[in-house]
Amino acid sequence: MTTILAMLLAVAMQAGTPAMRTIAKGDQSTMDDAKQAVARTPAEWQALWRQHDPERRPPAVDFTKEMVIGVFLGSRPTAGWVYEIVSAASEGETLVVRYREIAPPPGGVTAQVLTSYFHLVAVPKTSATVRFEKIQK
Repeated sequence: MTTILAMLLAVAMQAGTPAMRTIAKGDQSTMDDAKQAVARTPAEWQALWRQHDPERRPPAVDFTKEMVIGVFLGSRPTAGWVYEIVSAASEGETLVVRYREIAPPPGGVTAQVLTSYFHLVAVPKTSATVRFEKIQK
């Protein structure tokens, strides 16, 4: 089953079909430390969401077909960061999640406010090992 889902994910990526959908993204997570996360079950999703935003209800995810992948930058003293998942692709028996982190330009004017950037996406469910790779711009 894992191989079939991995093949479907690879075909979707090659065909240009969105294989992932953003379910939450922003600059205000309650996670103070950097983290990469995978939630394959409703219980794992509830626990992850409670760590991220205990005040709101989590977005709906159909865990019979999808799973959640998330990246959290952790606390930063300014705005102006770019932090996002750019792809999730099957490579053999591994789902490789590539994300990027771009700091505000040196000397740039940014709001002096505590931020904690995050990006959560839903991808087709797989039992494959998930590997996160930080990419350059």
